[in-house]
Amino acid sequence: MCGRYFIDESAELKTIVNEMKTSVLMKFWENSSQVVTEGEIRPTDIVPVIALNRRGESSVFPMKWGFAGKTLLINARVETASEKPSFRNEWLSHRCVIPAAYYFEWSHMTGKDGKVHTVDKYIIQPQESGMTWICGLYRFENNLPVFVILTREPGDEVRKIHNRMPLIIAKDMIDEWIRPDADPNIVIERALTDMVLEKQSEVKNV
Repeated sequence: MCGRYFIDESAELKTIVNEMKTSVLMKFWENSSQVVTEGEIRPTDIVPVIALNRRGESSVFPMKWGFAGKTLLINARVETASEKPSFRNEWLSHRCVIPAAYYFEWSHMTGKDGKVHTVDKYIIQPQESGMTWICGLYRFENNLPVFVILTREPGDEVRKIHNRMPLIIAKDMIDEWIRPDADPNIVIERALTDMVLEKQSEVKNV
C-alpha cells in the first residue's frame, strides 16, 4: 500500500509544480492549506498530477489524493481495477501519472507483545532514476479532480519489506498510459520493478 511519497526541489519537479500553478483549477484550491508543492505527500493533499486536457494534450492539474466513500480510497489494485465498480470507468478513460522524487514504505515485525509493529521507514525509487512516475486513476467529485494510486505485486527488493508497491513506469511511457485509446495492459507489462531502497528511520523496542 502506498500512503506517502515525496516531492523534492529538483528542476524537473519544479517545472511540473509551476505548470500546475497555471491551471485554471488552482482558483478553486488557492485558499486551501491542502495544496502541497514540496515535501512529504499524504492522502487528502492536493498535488500536481499529469493527465490529458480537453484538447487531448498532456497537462498538469491540481488533484486531491483519495476517492470519497465509506472510507477514503487512496489505492487501487491494478489486478482488479478494470472490474471493480469504484474504478472501472476511470480505468478506461481517466488514467493519470503522479510525479514524485520517491515514495515511502514501512517494514513490519512481530514484537515481544505478539503484535505486528511498524518498524523501518524506507525511501524507494527506481534504479538509476531521479524521478518516480506513479500510475493512477482519477475522477471528478464536486466538479474537482481526485485520484488514487495503482498498486501491484512488488519486485524482488520491495518484496523483502512489503507485499505491494505502486505501479511505476518510465518517463517515455507517460503519454501512452494517459491516452484513453491506448491499451493500459501493454504499459503495465513494461512497468518498472527494480527499485533502490534506503532506510530512513527505525522504530526501536518492539
